[in-house]
Amino acid sequence: MYSQVSDTFFFKVDSSKESAEAACDILSQLVNCSLKTLGLISTARPSFMDLPKSHFISALTVVFVNSKSLSSLKIDDTPVDDPSLKVLVANNSDTLKLLKMSSCPHVSPAGILCVADQCHGLRELALNYHLLSDELLLALSSEKHVRLEHLRIDVVSENPGQTHFHTIQKSSWDAFIKHSPKVNLVMYFFLYEEEFDPFFRYEIPATHLYFGRSVSKDVLGRVGMTCPRLVELVVCANGLRPLDEELIRIAERCKNLSAIGLGECEVSCSAFVEFVKMCGGRLSQLSIMEEVLIPDQKYSLEQIHWEVSKHLGRVWFPDMMPTW
Repeated sequence: MYSQVSDTFFFKVDSSKESAEAACDILSQLVNCSLKTLGLISTARPSFMDLPKSHFISALTVVFVNSKSLSSLKIDDTPVDDPSLKVLVANNSDTLKLLKMSSCPHVSPAGILCVADQCHGLRELALNYHLLSDELLLALSSEKHVRLEHLRIDVVSENPGQTHFHTIQKSSWDAFIKHSPKVNLVMYFFLYEEEFDPFFRYEIPATHLYFGRSVSKDVLGRVGMTCPRLVELVVCANGLRPLDEELIRIAERCKNLSAIGLGECEVSCSAFVEFVKMCGGRLSQLSIMEEVLIPDQKYSLEQIHWEVSKHLGRVWFPDMMPTW
């Protein structure tokens, strides 16, 4: 399935190889069509990754060569590689502003560095952590490069203990944020607890953090110490150790925090009220399951609704678990 609006193409494919092949066949025919936006969307894996790499690259190269003003490219979960990115850069370096390419295993750090070195107008970038390097951050911070507006990094581990996560130097982050002081740095973590050791050891300019698997008290404590620019925090699970001190620390140090979501965690009602009191009305989004809140001597579950609503300046209720 695909849709075309003027100079924009979006291909949406399912998990079948036939769907991806049909999309590539259409791409390979766009020899007289100069696109500004191209999006390849997989509603289920593996889709494009199931194709012979050469078949996909050949079709994509047709678009890169014939589109001299491509500004937006979304190619997540595809077998794009370094040589094809060089073709992209050779033909569209002056116009490319957005590049989303998470889960592209055939691209190396050198491949994405080539894009950053040549595409000085790039404003939005999404990639996996293994492609992030000190050299990439410094390239994005050069005087020739425009200020980046959005950087998304997916930190993913499929097999615990088998993935090595390198460390980015603090000086590289410092140079990056000095060059792009208003950038949104969005980080999605899908790690196992023992794999967090390289992260949150010093201050980083993260604005949005999403933890899709269980994350320890220690890591969340380090988040409060190292992410002063934090705007949004979502924690899927933590375990059965209350996060009272960690939440208070985050409220104290993350002065821009305006959205928080807690899933399978535990927080005492008193600590939660204190957290909301410290953040106040700037908490525009507060999504907490009722099961997260642990009644104590000061507040019951019935009382906490009124107390939190008072500090937020609006009516608030905890989220309820569906009963079906």
